[in-house]
Amino acid sequence: RWIKFEEKVEDGGVRWSTPHVPALPLHSLFQLRKCLQKGTMLLDLDALCFKEIIDRVLYGQPEEAELQPELRERLAALLLRQPRHQTTKSLLQLLTEVRLSPCQGKHGAWPWVATQLWSEPGAQVSETPLKEQLRNRFKKKVPVGAEAAHVAVGGVEFLEQPFTAFIRLRQGVVLGSLAEVALPSRFLFILLGPQAKAKAYHEVGRAMATLLMDELFQRVARQADHREDLIAGMEVFLDELTVLPPGKWDPSARIPPPNSLPSLHRRTTMHPPDQQSRGNGNIAAAGDKAGWEHPHSGEELERTGRLFGGLLRDIRRKAPWYRSDFSDALHPQCLSAVLYIYLATITNAITFGGMLGDATANMQGVLESFLGTAFAGSIFCLFSGQPLTILSSTGPVLVFERLLFSFSQEHSLDYLEFRLWIGLWVAFFGVILVATEASHLVRYFTRFTEEGFCALISLIFIYDSLKKMLNLADAFPINWQYRLDNITSYSCICNLRRLLNLILICLIALAPSSTPLHTAGLSRTQCLGRGGHLLGTSCQYVPDVTLLSFLLFGGTFLSCTALKHFRSSRYFPAAVRKLVSDFAIILSILASCAIDATLGLETPKLLVPSELKTTNPARGWIIFPFGANPWWVCLASAVPAVLVTILIFMDQQITAVILNRREYKLQKGAGFHLDLLCVSLLMVVTSATGLPWYVSATVISLAHMESLRKESATSAPGEHPEFLGIREQRLTGLAVFVLTGVSVFMAPILKHIPMPVLYGVFLHMGVVALNSIQLTDRVRLLLMPAKHQPDLAYLRHVPLRWVHLFTVIQLLCLALLWVLKSSMAAIIFPVMV
Repeated sequence: RWIKFEEKVEDGGVRWSTPHVPALPLHSLFQLRKCLQKGTMLLDLDALCFKEIIDRVLYGQPEEAELQPELRERLAALLLRQPRHQTTKSLLQLLTEVRLSPCQGKHGAWPWVATQLWSEPGAQVSETPLKEQLRNRFKKKVPVGAEAAHVAVGGVEFLEQPFTAFIRLRQGVVLGSLAEVALPSRFLFILLGPQAKAKAYHEVGRAMATLLMDELFQRVARQADHREDLIAGMEVFLDELTVLPPGKWDPSARIPPPNSLPSLHRRTTMHPPDQQSRGNGNIAAAGDKAGWEHPHSGEELERTGRLFGGLLRDIRRKAPWYRSDFSDALHPQCLSAVLYIYLATITNAITFGGMLGDATANMQGVLESFLGTAFAGSIFCLFSGQPLTILSSTGPVLVFERLLFSFSQEHSLDYLEFRLWIGLWVAFFGVILVATEASHLVRYFTRFTEEGFCALISLIFIYDSLKKMLNLADAFPINWQYRLDNITSYSCICNLRRLLNLILICLIALAPSSTPLHTAGLSRTQCLGRGGHLLGTSCQYVPDVTLLSFLLFGGTFLSCTALKHFRSSRYFPAAVRKLVSDFAIILSILASCAIDATLGLETPKLLVPSELKTTNPARGWIIFPFGANPWWVCLASAVPAVLVTILIFMDQQITAVILNRREYKLQKGAGFHLDLLCVSLLMVVTSATGLPWYVSATVISLAHMESLRKESATSAPGEHPEFLGIREQRLTGLAVFVLTGVSVFMAPILKHIPMPVLYGVFLHMGVVALNSIQLTDRVRLLLMPAKHQPDLAYLRHVPLRWVHLFTVIQLLCLALLWVLKSSMAAIIFPVMV
């Protein structure tokens, strides 16, 4: 059988072989062409059942090849016999048959294999599908809307000349029990002849089946008006044929299906339509070429020449999709994405909130980070042009906040009021950029820029996750000096005696009848609470916490990676593999949390604020624009606001370009102008309430999109699931930010999640984002000898030395950006990108 690749019944006669690329003898194709030239051909035949088709074929022979009545009857009886299908059976059915059936040797099984094409004599093709056909699980592998083609070939004793017929039905008809599964049938090919040539006929039948599985030939076969059209379509097929020389490969070897196949556009480009016009394939080829270009390519970034013209076009483009942005989220995969991105978002909010608190004397802290993330993210997901984007604080914004706070302290200015005016100016400049369609400049961003920015952000995620894990060794030091032989000398006692308490010590010595100091039974907390201090060689030793933290960190990262790739595993049914892959991150986090809870060690846990009050009691929730600073500050704020505007514009738009790449197959279009407007207006609210400023987070947004990948539900045996695009909707991002807002009330639950587990998720996100860019592949090429390098498309057209030179230049620029990011000049790093 064929769906896209060939499968054969193995010698045991009870299972199908692995799918493989069919290898055809060249002579069989020439024989097939001869059969099509001389045999019976019925195009657009109107028939409702298989018996009617056979009658029309047998009585439609040309005069020179007209069959005798006796042969016609015998052929009809043979062709109308019920075929014996090889159904796929479950493991339980196979075990039952083994238990109930007597064992047979190899030679005893051959007769059954030889006669499995037809059932017992007398049984004819049923006009209605059998129960076995309707229950056949193989139908799940067949694409929706597929039609069947039947190829019947073989040798019979009563024929001296071959009998050939090719039939195309006008409409697909379910031919009863003829097919393995109940599908409409469109094509039939019959080749019967003398027994001596049965093997040759078998190869011709394989050639016909292979032709009918070719998409270009299918188009020709469906549209052909005459015999010559089919012959022309076969000639095109032969033009693309590749011949393997004998003696250089093993014909019995089965060629596994490739990971990817050339597109129809590429095939029609290599073989121009004028070669296919003989088979009426030019119309289909032209339509395929038109559909090959990705929809909306470049449309979002074209200038209209009117104020707010790009914004209005974004709104008109996104408005028809608004209702589906919520209905499309009704899928279990979205639940997995929500939980995954939620944990990543709150971890990021805690990290940046803590750093903001250190940089601004707690004028902004973890609680402000949580509330700002929840509010800004929710509004952005509801009204933005690309709701798959996840907003977050970023490194350059953090650097600017630190510099602004230091400047305010040095010049006796109120930091939050100064920041409010900067935010208002940034919002004003952002609206001007939207009005003048400045986002069209994004079209000049090259892949060089995108990859440099994405690589830098990904490396920051990887570096920060590893750095935080290494810092655990300071909080929970490893006792490197531990020696088993010196175990008797290790101790830790509570010392309540102070040099300043000499008088008390003397009183105790003079009054031995008084109550003695019992320090042996005191815990660490009790000792420190009474003003004592720990004394001994093992007081700073925390057993196993650092080791377990690293095991949880590495285990979470590896399990996330392994479970994500479980979709392509050979084990378990496809539905189970897909479910495990969709919930890979959540399963990994739950498993790591269960291990941590079982061992019971005091690993560092996720700490979430539990009270709705400002981190710094000296500030309120509303920032007033006047009163604390001189009047001229509101005007002078425009100068730093220009720098922040450039920072926000570059950071936002580079991330937007990366998320809207053509390879993600987004169907609802982008909204560069609308996104920038949302970010600009949010600056007003976050500045007036003293909340952090937010912009698109590249790595978390990419992780969000990766968690919403859509793949074809049905795939032919041997065919890899086809990437269909991203599940574009607003509900997952909205749910993530709503959960972030209510996390304050979920602190008793979240405190059980170890931080090393979340750092492992961060490492996974960074590695996935880094592997998604071409730069990573080209860096690997630097370390590979030429003979081991993969067959990449650009290596066929660009000399390897130029590829390496381009990669080295990118790496040098990346290193420069890293140095810049690590210095006080990090605020201008988006401009440098």
